Amino acid sequence: MARQVTYLFKGKRNMIQFSYNIFHDMYEAVAAEEGVDLKSFLAMEKQLELSCRGQGIVKNFRQTEFMRMGFTDIKFVRDEEPIAVASVKGNAKR
Repeated sequence: MARQVTYLFKGKRNMIQFSYNIFHDMYEAVAAEEGVDLKSFLAMEKQLELSCRGQGIVKNFRQTEFMRMGFTDIKFVRDEEPIAVASVKGNAKR
């Protein structure tokens, strides 16, 4: 069953179809959609997994690097949650 992922990329909200048959996680899916090369990112992530204990460091690295690349607010869309796919200026949370 395909899921939907919503994210902000450089201030623009986008929504894509996601399937675990194609992508390892939603971060890889959004990077592929925007044409971002993840080779060096995945190599560094692999080194962190091998050298660090716990998943917190790897998770923090992933979130920080994707923010640096221009991605924010990456999440799965729930069926009952309506999401407007429109251009958004800024990402202010209240």
